[in-house]
Amino acid sequence: MPTVLVVDDSAVDRKLAGGLLARGSDWNVVYATDGPTALAQIAASQPDIVVTDLVMPGMNGLELVAAIVQQYPQLPVVLMTGKGTEETSLQALQAGAASYVPKAALNHLLAQTVRDVFALRLAQLNQQKLMGCMQQGQLHFSLGNDADFIPPFINYVQNLLCSVGLCDESSVIRVCIAFEEALRNALFHGNLELTSQQRDGDSAVYQQLVSERRTSPPYSQRQLHVSIEVTPRSGTFVVRDEGPGFDPHTLPDPTDPENIERVSGRGLLLMKTFMDEVRYNVSGNEVTMIKRAPAEQQSQEIPA
Repeated sequence: MPTVLVVDDSAVDRKLAGGLLARGSDWNVVYATDGPTALAQIAASQPDIVVTDLVMPGMNGLELVAAIVQQYPQLPVVLMTGKGTEETSLQALQAGAASYVPKAALNHLLAQTVRDVFALRLAQLNQQKLMGCMQQGQLHFSLGNDADFIPPFINYVQNLLCSVGLCDESSVIRVCIAFEEALRNALFHGNLELTSQQRDGDSAVYQQLVSERRTSPPYSQRQLHVSIEVTPRSGTFVVRDEGPGFDPHTLPDPTDPENIERVSGRGLLLMKTFMDEVRYNVSGNEVTMIKRAPAEQQSQEIPA
């Protein structure tokens, strides 16, 4: 049974987060009231994932993330963010946190986010022994509008990243999270033309819309086109949909702290934070993301 450590100095918020994670799942939920206690618990019995608040006495969430990344780089951390923590949230993501969930959206985002991050980590552990001799990988796919293809596709990309040694273990998860956000944006917002407002409304109504559009023209005839090139020095990820596109200049800046609590911009924020470069084409139906190896790795001679 996987274990999730919930860290929050508020008893009410600890109980809320823990209850959401324990509900209908096989998670073993354990708790810590502050950062030092959390580190002590991790040292004694390492959990599979950490969920932490940002505003805590003694050691805040940013400092806890930094300590975990340094001491346990393979242990993913998910942030719970609230109003007034926007700047710290961005810093924590940049420092190594795997994802975040606004406290206002815990009910419908926390459990799924933790499951997604843990699934990526588990797949990484199971697959990083494979393909150890690969020096370069290139992929070109044309995919339909079935979201079920996304998890195995992400697993395959994990293999490539681990094989060529582009980045460390924690960064592999972060790159895959950014790539998954790009795929989901292209599928749901691009090909199926579903809005953030529809997604954040009644979940049953939203799933019905997804099912209808997947089988109805023109949506059902559209494809996702994905190109990936990964080497030990860089990774380039291109995702293009066949929807009408949008004006990229109308996108709010997701790295502006004022926008971090906007659920509708969460995917773009993760993409821009976890990748070194993110750019859209003029039509807004293609995104290119680039991840570069650390500077010291760039200067090393890559074996032939």
